[in-house]
Amino acid sequence: MSEKKKLPKRHEVDKKYKWAIEDLYASDELWQEEYKKVQEMLPKAMEYQGRLSKSGELLHNFLRLSDDISKLLERVYVYANQKYHEDTGNALYQDLSNKASTLAVQVSSALSFAVPEILSIPEEDLTQFRLENEELKEYDFYLKDILRRKPHILSAEIEELLADAGEIADAPSNIFSMFNNADIKFPKIQDEDGDEVQITHGRYIRFLESPDRRVREEAFKGLYKTYESFQNTLAAAFSSNVKQEVFYAKARKYSSTLERALDGANIPIDVYKNLIAAVHDNMELMYRYVRLRKKLLGVDELHMYDLYTPLVQDVHMELPFEEAKEIVAKGLMPLGDEYQRILKEGFENRWIDIYENENKRSGAYSWGAYGTHPYVLLNYNDTLDNVFTLAHEMGHAIHSYYSDKNQPYIYAGYKIFVAEVASTCNESLLIDYMLKNTEDKKEKAYLINHFLDKFKGTLFRQTMFAEFEMITHRMVEEGQSLTAENLRKIYHDLNVLYFGDDIVIDPEIGMEWARIPHFYNAFYVYQYATGYSAAIALSRRILNEGKPAVDDYIRFLSSGSSNYPIELLKEAGVDMSTKEPVNQALMLFSELLDQMEALMQ
Repeated sequence: MSEKKKLPKRHEVDKKYKWAIEDLYASDELWQEEYKKVQEMLPKAMEYQGRLSKSGELLHNFLRLSDDISKLLERVYVYANQKYHEDTGNALYQDLSNKASTLAVQVSSALSFAVPEILSIPEEDLTQFRLENEELKEYDFYLKDILRRKPHILSAEIEELLADAGEIADAPSNIFSMFNNADIKFPKIQDEDGDEVQITHGRYIRFLESPDRRVREEAFKGLYKTYESFQNTLAAAFSSNVKQEVFYAKARKYSSTLERALDGANIPIDVYKNLIAAVHDNMELMYRYVRLRKKLLGVDELHMYDLYTPLVQDVHMELPFEEAKEIVAKGLMPLGDEYQRILKEGFENRWIDIYENENKRSGAYSWGAYGTHPYVLLNYNDTLDNVFTLAHEMGHAIHSYYSDKNQPYIYAGYKIFVAEVASTCNESLLIDYMLKNTEDKKEKAYLINHFLDKFKGTLFRQTMFAEFEMITHRMVEEGQSLTAENLRKIYHDLNVLYFGDDIVIDPEIGMEWARIPHFYNAFYVYQYATGYSAAIALSRRILNEGKPAVDDYIRFLSSGSSNYPIELLKEAGVDMSTKEPVNQALMLFSELLDQMEALMQ
C-alpha cells in the first residue's frame, strides 16, 4: 500500500486539525482531580435522602447540588470519551472511558432516591415550597415533568437497583462499539487508480460514490462479507440489547419499549407510527427515484451499491476543508449576523476534529459539556457530502451553544427529538444557496442529486430503520428470538418494500443492520426523519419570511428542554403531531424529482 494511502497515527496529525480538547481539561491529571471530586460530592448529596419533603430550601439545595454533580460528571465523561474516540485503540483512554461510565452509574445510583422521594411529596406541599423559596421556581418544569412520569417511577430501593444495573445494561452497546471501532478489519481493494487501499468506515461511502462500478461493488461486498463472518456474534449483541430494553420497559410498567423510549420527551406514539404511515403512503416516490437512477446510470440492473454514486458522473466536486468552511458560512447567511459570529468562532478556535486517523471513531458528531464550547468530530474527506456533514454538525454545535448560553443547566440539554432539526435546517439552507449560485446545468443536476440522496438517506432510509426497530422489538416483546437468519430476512424484506422492483436487492444488504451503531440506542433514528421534515418546513419559512422567522428559530435554538419538544416546534411554526410536515417534505422531494428529470432530458 502506498504511503499516501495510509492513515496517520493520532500523534502524527497537525494540532491545527485537532479539536481543542485542552479547553475541557489541560491534562489528564486535572481530569483525575475532578473525577475524584465527583466521588467526594456523592456522600454530601446522599445526606439529603429522607429530607426532601421537609422544606423548599432543602429541596432547592439538593437540586442545585445534584446539578453541580451532574455538570462535573458531564465534563469528566465527555473528556474521557472524546479522548477515547481520538484513538479507540489507546488503552489509557479506554480505561478512562470505562472509569467515566462506572462513575456515571455510581452517580445515577447515589441520586436515584430523589425522584421517588419528590413524588412522595403532596402536590400542595410542593406548591407551598415554591411560595416559600423563590429560587425553587427555576425547577418548575422539571418538577412538572416528574409528576407526569409518576406511574413509571418506582420505589427508591428499586430505582437504586435499576441504576446499579446500568453498567450491565450498557454491555451490548459497549461490546458492539469496541468491535466496530477497534477490532473489525475490512479487506483491501484496488481503487480507481489501481492502488491497493483498505476499506475503512471513513472510506466506505466514498468508495460507494466512485464512478467506477468495480470499486463500488468490491467495497460493498468486502464490507458486508466481513460483517457476515461475525453475524452470529453480532446477532447475539443486538438481541441482548433489545432484551435489556424490554426488561427496563417492563420494570417501569410501560406497555412496550417504544412507549418507554418516547415517553422521556413526552412524544405520542402516533408521531412514530404517523411517520411510517406517511412514508408508506408515498413509497411510489422512492420507486420513481430508483427508476430515474437506473435510467441515468444506464445500467441493465441497478444494484444496492449503485445508490450512492452521483447521477451526474462528469461533475467532480473536490472540496478541501478550507473551501468547505467558506461555502457553509455563505449558505447559512440567512440565519443572521450573530449566528455567523458563532460559526466563525467555532471554525477559528478548534472546535472541530477534522480528519480521519488510525483507530479514530467513525462517523461524525457534535458533543460537549456545559460551561465550555461544543465540539465536533469529523472524518473529513473532501467530498460534497462531507461539506454537508460540516454544516450538519455545526448546526448541532450552535444549537448547544445557544441552549447553554440561555438556559440553566437543568434545561440546557435539548431532547433528541429536536436535535436533528437544527442540523438539518442548516443542510436545507446550504443546498438552497448552492442551487441558487450555479448556472451550470450539470452542476445544478449534481446538487439536486445530492439533495434527493439526502431525502433517500434521511427520510426514507431512517424510516426504514425505524420500522426495523419496531418489528424486532415487538418480536422480543412477544417472546420470539432474534437470530442472524431472521434479522437478515427482516432487513432484506424491508429493502424490497422501500426500494421496489426496479433494483436488485443484493443478498449482502441483509447484513446492513449489523453495522448501524444507532440501533444500540433504541428508537433513536426515527428522529432523523421527523427532524428532517421539521427542518425542511423551518428552512422554507426562514427563506420566505426572513427576520421574523429567524427570530422564532433562534428562540427555538435557545430553549433547550425548557418545554416539551412538540410544543417547542409548534412555537417555531411546525406541528409534528400531524402527518403534514412529513407530507410537505415529500412534496418537495417530488418537485426535486421533476426538476432532475427536466434537467437530464
